[in-house]
Amino acid sequence: MCPLVRIEIKKGKSKEHKKAILNSIHDALIKSVKIKDTHIFQRIYELDEDSLEVPKSKTSNITLVEIIMFRGRTKETKKALYKAITNNLASNPKIEENDITIVLIETPLENWMIDGKQQGE
Repeated sequence: MCPLVRIEIKKGKSKEHKKAILNSIHDALIKSVKIKDTHIFQRIYELDEDSLEVPKSKTSNITLVEIIMFRGRTKETKKALYKAITNNLASNPKIEENDITIVLIETPLENWMIDGKQQGE
């Protein structure tokens, strides 16, 4: 099953920048969590300057990543996921580690309904 990925960035980035973020995160999920390439559900939300308050140490490349998936990954797998996302985003589109925040939310499988069917039954 595909994780649900929500990405929040400041408004004004190019189409290429946004696509690089999407590709970087999806690639990290494939390699570290071992999802299928076809399991993709990602969204980018662009926020106006007045809709986002962050520490002054952040740059205009601030990138907030929220991943919702069902429970069951080891601590090592999660660590590998965070590292892969951070490395991928640093490579392309050149987002520094200081500007990346990742939150992983795990829910029980029975909390998911996909294609009209409750999961975990």
